[in-house]
Amino acid sequence: MDFKLTEAELNWRNEIRGFLRTELPPELESSLEDAEPDEQWRFAVEFNRKLGRKGWLTVAWPREYGGQARSFIEQLIFNEEMAYWRAPLGPSSFGINFVGPTIIVHGTEEQKRQHLPLIARGEVTWCQGFSEPNAGSDLASLQTRAVEDGDYFVITGQKIWTTNAHRAQWCLLGARTNPDVPKHRGISLFLVEMNRPGITVQPIYNMADVHNFNQVFFDNVRVPRSNMVGEKDRGWYAMMTTLDFERSGVQYAAGGRRTLEELVVFARDATRNGQPLARNPVVRHKLAEMAIEVEVARMLAYRVASMQARGLIPNYESSMSKLFGTELTQRLANTGMQILGLYGQLEPKSKWAPLKGRIERTYLMSFAATIAAGTSEIQRNIIALRGLGLPR
Repeated sequence: MDFKLTEAELNWRNEIRGFLRTELPPELESSLEDAEPDEQWRFAVEFNRKLGRKGWLTVAWPREYGGQARSFIEQLIFNEEMAYWRAPLGPSSFGINFVGPTIIVHGTEEQKRQHLPLIARGEVTWCQGFSEPNAGSDLASLQTRAVEDGDYFVITGQKIWTTNAHRAQWCLLGARTNPDVPKHRGISLFLVEMNRPGITVQPIYNMADVHNFNQVFFDNVRVPRSNMVGEKDRGWYAMMTTLDFERSGVQYAAGGRRTLEELVVFARDATRNGQPLARNPVVRHKLAEMAIEVEVARMLAYRVASMQARGLIPNYESSMSKLFGTELTQRLANTGMQILGLYGQLEPKSKWAPLKGRIERTYLMSFAATIAAGTSEIQRNIIALRGLGLPR
């Protein structure tokens, strides 16, 4: 395969890099890592609004919805550069990647007018109310109920692992509207304001002691019927829609490449027994192995975008990219911990922590990578059934 970029695509990449070098210089990245979470969030919100004003948050969306109608490859280039430069896209991520595309395909004209411009401008934060304590990989088993009451639905239930629910203004919520049909056929999708009476958000701290996840409780929350996305009882199909937006998983390869480059610099500068670590054949071998894997992950991601650009629908190919990319994140973090030795356990704010403690943070955060957005087991099943044609 030849994934060589055209001159226009190279110019697009250079334009993004020039912007990011200005907006995210190394000294700013270092100071943000030392900042408190609220300060980091405020910076991220303003950064996303800058991207929104440039029209970059939704580069692949149709122009009528606030996008630039760029190609899949151009969208991939944008995603790759954002991940490499560790651009903070958290405030806009669910809106631009999930909510907006779902509304574009399934939403009413009123929903499109109300929500899409705000998402495109980076002026709203969304969360995703899908997973429940007993409905994760088997998402169709969700039990949160939505009962009709005139012009409203009354929602009762619980969601878990809801990223940014404590900061979000809106939630894309899956709820059961018909308990008497097969589980896939009784789910509806709603747009829910997070300040509605009856919603309680409780924090969940992850292994790195970071508060991104939450539990969300819905106690007789009244949601207007006009906030339903798509048809009643057909929400599962809206949730599972394969959308024409680039989702190659290139962020795993790009983020891994940045981490690997930092480990290479560390190995050149650090010494053991009077010799640079880079001269240790074991260290050299591990770094070379990771370099190969980063490139494999990148090629798998480019393959997905290339298929989309040719009008094909990636299926198991996307699962291959997601599976390899997330497990690469874990292998790379583990390699970093081995190279740094006991120093690798130091937290980011320790003055003795190499690489600002990023390896320790990446190592702890990486455990969730093979669970979120479909576990590795789910991805392997898809590859086996749809890619290799194996029986169930």
